[in-house]
Amino acid sequence: MTTPSLRRRLSSMLYESMLLFGVLFMSGWLFSTLLQQRHALYLRHAMEAWLFVVLATYFIWFWTHGGQTLAMKTWRFRLVGADGAPVSRWRAALRFLLAWLWILPGLALASTLHQGQWMLILVPAVNLLLWAATVLLDPQRQFLHDRLAGTRLIDARPPARTAATVRAES
Repeated sequence: MTTPSLRRRLSSMLYESMLLFGVLFMSGWLFSTLLQQRHALYLRHAMEAWLFVVLATYFIWFWTHGGQTLAMKTWRFRLVGADGAPVSRWRAALRFLLAWLWILPGLALASTLHQGQWMLILVPAVNLLLWAATVLLDPQRQFLHDRLAGTRLIDARPPARTAATVRAES
């Protein structure tokens, strides 16, 4: 069970965010239409809770049904338990909640410092970089939220075909 490179995992996260833009856009549109939201601040907290549930459902369902989201299928890696078994719902939910540590501490710090403009971008960006750097501290090159949740990402690419296997198949 080899671990995908940090570059592949971060690329997958970027691709996942583009896919999620459409999912969240449609979910937000559905919420706004059904509840006749005419102003962005009207039912704002209910909308945020709804989008959080949509995100949780998306990730937990994909991780427990095959171990791969759409982006993970594209980049060919899979989420499994630390022992290599499929991920349970509870472990997937824990991983989802722990993954918010990529963003929330930086936003909370920027908010408590009452800084505006660039600090609202800079502090969360530093938080992202520090969280990604935790992979360098782990002997199996897993992210901290994977280690804490008891999960791991493994490479799902088919094994490389060598000349000997090609001759044996012929």
